Amino acid sequence: MTKLGLAGGALAAAAVAGEDIVATAGSGVTKPRVLLVNGSPHMEGCTYTALSIVAQELQADGVDTEIFYLGTAPVQDCMACGSCKKHPGRCIWDKDAVNELITKAREAQGFVFGSPVYFGHPSGRLLSAMDRAFYAGGGAFEGKPAAAVASSRRAGSLATLDAIQKHFTIAQMPVVSSFYWNEVHDFGPEDVMADEEGVSIMRQLGRNMARAVRAYAAVPAPTAVERKFTHFIR
Repeated sequence: MTKLGLAGGALAAAAVAGEDIVATAGSGVTKPRVLLVNGSPHMEGCTYTALSIVAQELQADGVDTEIFYLGTAPVQDCMACGSCKKHPGRCIWDKDAVNELITKAREAQGFVFGSPVYFGHPSGRLLSAMDRAFYAGGGAFEGKPAAAVASSRRAGSLATLDAIQKHFTIAQMPVVSSFYWNEVHDFGPEDVMADEEGVSIMRQLGRNMARAVRAYAAVPAPTAVERKFTHFIR
Protein backbone atom coordinates (compact mmCIF):
# COMPACT_ATOMS: atom_id res chain seq x y z
CA MET A 1 0.00 0.00 0.00
CA THR A 2 1.24 3.49 -0.79
CA LYS A 3 2.00 5.74 2.14
CA LEU A 4 -0.38 8.64 2.55
CA GLY A 5 1.32 12.02 2.14
CA LEU A 6 -0.58 14.69 4.07
CA ALA A 7 -0.39 18.44 4.45
CA GLY A 8 2.38 20.05 6.47
CA GLY A 9 4.28 16.82 6.94
CA ALA A 10 2.19 16.15 10.07
CA LEU A 11 1.80 12.49 9.15
CA ALA A 12 5.15 11.74 7.54
CA ALA A 13 6.03 8.08 7.65
CA ALA A 14 2.41 7.11 8.39
CA ALA A 15 1.73 3.48 9.24
CA VAL A 16 0.83 1.23 6.32
CA ALA A 17 -0.45 -2.31 5.92
CA GLY A 18 1.81 -5.23 5.33
CA GLU A 19 4.53 -4.73 7.91
CA ASP A 20 5.94 -7.93 9.37
CA ILE A 21 6.45 -8.60 13.05
CA VAL A 22 10.14 -8.09 13.70
CA ALA A 23 12.31 -8.99 16.68
CA THR A 24 13.78 -6.27 18.84
CA ALA A 25 17.35 -5.81 17.68
CA GLY A 26 19.77 -8.01 19.61
CA SER A 27 17.19 -9.11 22.18
CA GLY A 28 15.34 -11.91 20.43
CA VAL A 29 12.13 -10.53 21.94
CA THR A 30 9.20 -10.02 19.58
CA LYS A 31 7.71 -6.55 19.58
CA PRO A 32 4.06 -6.19 20.53
CA ARG A 33 1.80 -5.88 17.51
CA VAL A 34 -1.40 -3.89 17.05
CA LEU A 35 -3.80 -4.63 14.22
CA LEU A 36 -5.76 -1.60 12.97
CA VAL A 37 -8.85 -2.50 10.93
CA ASN A 38 -10.05 -0.05 8.28
CA GLY A 39 -13.81 -0.53 7.97
CA SER A 40 -14.23 2.12 5.28
CA PRO A 41 -14.68 1.29 1.59
CA HIS A 42 -11.99 3.92 0.89
CA MET A 43 -8.52 2.41 1.21
CA GLU A 44 -6.81 5.71 2.02
CA GLY A 45 -9.67 7.95 3.10
CA CYS A 46 -10.56 9.63 6.38
CA THR A 47 -10.75 6.46 8.49
CA TYR A 48 -7.36 5.32 7.19
CA THR A 49 -5.89 8.72 7.99
CA ALA A 50 -7.12 8.61 11.59
CA LEU A 51 -5.82 5.05 12.01
CA SER A 52 -2.47 6.10 10.54
CA ILE A 53 -2.03 8.77 13.19
CA VAL A 54 -2.65 6.16 15.89
CA ALA A 55 -0.24 3.77 14.17
CA GLN A 56 2.47 6.41 13.95
CA GLU A 57 2.40 6.90 17.72
CA LEU A 58 2.46 3.15 18.30
CA GLN A 59 5.47 2.75 16.06
CA ALA A 60 7.26 5.61 17.80
CA ASP A 61 6.79 3.62 21.03
CA GLY A 62 8.25 0.45 19.54
CA VAL A 63 4.99 -1.31 18.69
CA ASP A 64 4.55 -2.95 15.29
CA THR A 65 1.39 -2.10 13.37
CA GLU A 66 -0.61 -3.27 10.41
CA ILE A 67 -3.60 -1.52 8.88
CA PHE A 68 -5.93 -4.24 7.61
CA TYR A 69 -8.26 -3.08 4.84
CA LEU A 70 -11.55 -4.98 4.56
CA GLY A 71 -11.87 -3.96 0.91
CA THR A 72 -14.91 -3.10 -1.18
CA ALA A 73 -16.16 -6.59 -1.99
CA PRO A 74 -19.39 -7.65 -0.23
CA VAL A 75 -18.97 -8.98 3.32
CA GLN A 76 -21.37 -11.79 4.23
CA ASP A 77 -23.48 -11.28 7.33
CA CYS A 78 -23.56 -14.04 9.94
CA MET A 79 -26.01 -16.77 8.87
CA ALA A 80 -26.26 -18.34 12.36
CA CYS A 81 -25.44 -21.70 10.77
CA GLY A 82 -23.45 -22.89 13.78
CA SER A 83 -20.63 -24.32 11.66
CA CYS A 84 -18.00 -22.42 13.65
CA LYS A 85 -19.02 -24.37 16.77
CA LYS A 86 -17.87 -27.52 14.99
CA HIS A 87 -14.78 -25.84 13.57
CA PRO A 88 -13.73 -23.21 16.16
CA GLY A 89 -11.68 -20.32 14.92
CA ARG A 90 -12.97 -20.37 11.36
CA CYS A 91 -16.11 -19.13 9.63
CA ILE A 92 -17.63 -21.46 7.02
CA TRP A 93 -18.01 -18.50 4.65
CA ASP A 94 -14.61 -18.12 3.02
CA LYS A 95 -15.25 -15.66 0.19
CA ASP A 96 -14.41 -12.43 2.03
CA ALA A 97 -11.77 -11.12 4.43
CA VAL A 98 -13.18 -12.41 7.73
CA ASN A 99 -11.07 -15.57 8.09
CA GLU A 100 -7.98 -13.58 7.16
CA LEU A 101 -8.91 -11.09 9.88
CA ILE A 102 -9.19 -13.92 12.44
CA THR A 103 -5.79 -15.27 11.39
CA LYS A 104 -4.13 -11.88 11.75
CA ALA A 105 -5.89 -11.30 15.08
CA ARG A 106 -4.21 -14.35 16.59
CA GLU A 107 -0.82 -12.69 16.09
CA ALA A 108 -1.86 -9.30 17.48
CA GLN A 109 -1.70 -8.08 21.07
CA GLY A 110 -4.08 -5.15 20.54
CA PHE A 111 -6.64 -3.78 18.11
CA VAL A 112 -8.07 -0.53 16.75
CA PHE A 113 -11.24 -0.79 14.68
CA GLY A 114 -12.06 2.27 12.58
CA SER A 115 -15.24 3.17 10.74
CA PRO A 116 -16.92 6.05 8.95
CA VAL A 117 -20.34 7.05 10.30
CA TYR A 118 -23.29 5.98 8.15
CA PHE A 119 -26.71 7.14 9.40
CA GLY A 120 -25.40 7.26 12.96
CA HIS A 121 -23.82 3.80 12.98
CA PRO A 122 -20.67 2.01 11.75
CA SER A 123 -20.29 0.77 8.19
CA GLY A 124 -22.26 -2.40 7.52
CA ARG A 125 -19.16 -4.17 6.22
CA LEU A 126 -17.31 -3.59 9.48
CA LEU A 127 -20.19 -4.76 11.66
CA SER A 128 -20.73 -7.90 9.54
CA ALA A 129 -17.00 -8.66 9.66
CA MET A 130 -16.80 -8.11 13.42
CA ASP A 131 -19.94 -10.15 14.14
CA ARG A 132 -18.53 -13.16 12.32
CA ALA A 133 -14.92 -12.72 13.43
CA PHE A 134 -15.84 -12.41 17.10
CA TYR A 135 -18.35 -15.26 16.91
CA ALA A 136 -16.20 -17.71 14.98
CA GLY A 137 -12.80 -16.59 16.22
CA GLY A 138 -13.45 -14.92 19.54
CA GLY A 139 -10.43 -16.58 21.13
CA ALA A 140 -8.15 -14.54 18.85
CA PHE A 141 -9.47 -11.32 20.41
CA GLU A 142 -10.33 -12.29 23.97
CA GLY A 143 -8.60 -10.34 26.72
CA LYS A 144 -6.57 -8.11 24.41
CA PRO A 145 -6.80 -4.28 24.57
CA ALA A 146 -8.93 -2.68 21.86
CA ALA A 147 -10.15 0.73 20.76
CA ALA A 148 -12.74 2.08 18.33
CA VAL A 149 -12.27 5.11 16.08
CA ALA A 150 -15.05 6.95 14.24
CA SER A 151 -14.86 9.40 11.35
CA SER A 152 -17.84 11.64 10.68
CA ARG A 153 -18.83 14.88 9.04
CA ARG A 154 -20.67 16.18 12.09
CA ALA A 155 -22.55 13.70 14.31
CA GLY A 156 -23.25 10.03 14.96
CA SER A 157 -19.76 9.23 16.25
CA LEU A 158 -20.77 8.21 19.77
CA ALA A 159 -23.37 5.70 18.59
CA THR A 160 -20.80 4.34 16.14
CA LEU A 161 -18.15 3.93 18.85
CA ASP A 162 -20.69 2.28 21.15
CA ALA A 163 -21.73 -0.29 18.53
CA ILE A 164 -18.11 -1.28 17.84
CA GLN A 165 -17.15 -1.41 21.52
CA LYS A 166 -19.92 -3.86 22.36
CA HIS A 167 -17.83 -6.53 20.63
CA PHE A 168 -14.92 -5.72 22.94
CA THR A 169 -16.78 -5.92 26.21
CA ILE A 170 -18.36 -9.30 25.49
CA ALA A 171 -14.89 -10.63 24.65
CA GLN A 172 -13.40 -9.39 27.96
CA MET A 173 -11.23 -6.88 26.11
CA PRO A 174 -10.08 -3.77 28.00
CA VAL A 175 -11.29 -0.71 26.09
CA VAL A 176 -8.57 1.86 25.44
CA SER A 177 -9.55 5.52 25.41
CA SER A 178 -7.99 8.93 24.87
CA PHE A 179 -8.72 12.26 26.57
CA TYR A 180 -11.90 12.66 24.53
CA TRP A 181 -14.03 10.32 22.46
CA ASN A 182 -12.02 8.67 19.70
CA GLU A 183 -13.41 10.65 16.79
CA VAL A 184 -12.32 12.89 13.93
CA HIS A 185 -14.44 15.19 11.76
CA ASP A 186 -13.96 15.52 8.04
CA PHE A 187 -15.01 15.38 4.41
CA GLY A 188 -11.61 14.19 3.19
CA PRO A 189 -8.19 13.11 4.51
CA GLU A 190 -6.92 16.70 4.54
CA ASP A 191 -9.82 17.65 6.84
CA VAL A 192 -8.73 15.02 9.35
CA MET A 193 -5.33 16.68 9.58
CA ALA A 194 -7.00 20.09 9.97
CA ASP A 195 -9.00 18.77 12.93
CA GLU A 196 -6.33 19.64 15.48
CA GLU A 197 -8.24 18.24 18.43
CA GLY A 198 -9.03 15.05 16.54
CA VAL A 199 -5.37 14.59 15.65
CA SER A 200 -4.34 15.06 19.27
CA ILE A 201 -6.97 12.51 20.36
CA MET A 202 -5.62 9.95 17.90
CA ARG A 203 -2.05 10.58 19.02
CA GLN A 204 -2.91 10.10 22.69
CA LEU A 205 -4.90 7.00 21.82
CA GLY A 206 -1.81 5.51 20.18
CA ARG A 207 0.29 6.19 23.26
CA ASN A 208 -2.36 4.75 25.58
CA MET A 209 -2.67 1.65 23.40
CA ALA A 210 1.09 1.10 23.48
CA ARG A 211 0.98 1.18 27.27
CA ALA A 212 -2.05 -1.12 27.41
CA VAL A 213 -0.67 -3.89 25.19
CA ARG A 214 2.52 -4.05 27.26
CA ALA A 215 0.69 -3.95 30.59
CA TYR A 216 -1.82 -6.68 29.74
CA ALA A 217 0.85 -8.89 28.20
CA ALA A 218 2.76 -8.75 31.48
CA VAL A 219 -0.15 -9.80 33.71
CA PRO A 220 -1.47 -13.41 33.58
CA ALA A 221 -5.15 -13.82 32.79
CA PRO A 222 -7.36 -14.57 35.81
CA THR A 223 -8.76 -18.03 36.38
CA ALA A 224 -12.00 -18.26 34.44
CA VAL A 225 -15.30 -18.46 36.29
CA GLU A 226 -17.55 -21.29 35.16
CA ARG A 227 -19.96 -19.63 32.78
CA LYS A 228 -23.69 -20.23 33.15
CA PHE A 229 -25.99 -19.84 30.14
CA THR A 230 -29.59 -18.88 30.83
CA HIS A 231 -32.42 -17.06 29.12
CA PHE A 232 -35.36 -15.05 30.39
CA ILE A 233 -37.71 -18.00 30.93
CA ARG A 234 -35.54 -20.19 33.16
